[in-house]
Amino acid sequence: MAVKESGATVEPGVQVRGLLRVGDRVTGVATDRGEPTGVLKVSMGMTFGVEYILPLLPDFLKRYPNVRPDWQFENRQVDLIAEGYDAAIGGGIELAPGLVSRVLAPAHIVAVASPSYLKGRTPPADPSGLSAFDGIVMRSSNTRRVRERPMRNAAGEEMTVPLKATIAFDDPEAMCQAAVLGLGVTQIVMAHALRHLESGALVRLVPQWYADAGPISIYYASRALMPAKTRVFVDFIVEAFRRQRLAERFAGSIGSS
Repeated sequence: MAVKESGATVEPGVQVRGLLRVGDRVTGVATDRGEPTGVLKVSMGMTFGVEYILPLLPDFLKRYPNVRPDWQFENRQVDLIAEGYDAAIGGGIELAPGLVSRVLAPAHIVAVASPSYLKGRTPPADPSGLSAFDGIVMRSSNTRRVRERPMRNAAGEEMTVPLKATIAFDDPEAMCQAAVLGLGVTQIVMAHALRHLESGALVRLVPQWYADAGPISIYYASRALMPAKTRVFVDFIVEAFRRQRLAERFAGSIGSS
């Protein structure tokens, strides 16, 4: 799931497209006892998947022991149907014919820096002040461009962020780590910044402002008879995000002062 060519990226980088062929055989529906079974092939980004999805696996397997996970932690673009994926988790994905999605959380981008970098520096009053700092930016590996996303506040005002490209990476976790190391200010999706913000390794700048990169969703094929393994996995992930309040915790619109 990825938000591509932006100042931040949400993983995994999945492009879903294509239609199911007529007569595609539904496999892994259930065992004789009605339990979900079969290989569950899912695409998700490395950092996002390891941090938020992988910890859910023990409970999932306790509940559905006949499902065999085949999870791909990748940032490349994949064809959900042509490559035989049961589901994909990500953001910035175009909803192609034959696919459906369920929103899990917002992909809000916020500005962050480490306390050590900010020591002796005056925090900016609004996004325009970010131009005074060293910027850690996301450069697209495909186009080599740095995309600027306008930030907004609760009043509906918008402002383009003039963050200078002092350091450029193509990976959001590298951007977070560089910010933690005190190398500058970065704009990153809350899903990647959250653990650093909660630990105090990063602090949020202009906390009333954020950029909206769309939703983080789980994608799967729309089939007349969805395999039980896919149905229970989708429901399990949706419930886990609700239980952990991740939609609320990923919301950059809930600013801190």
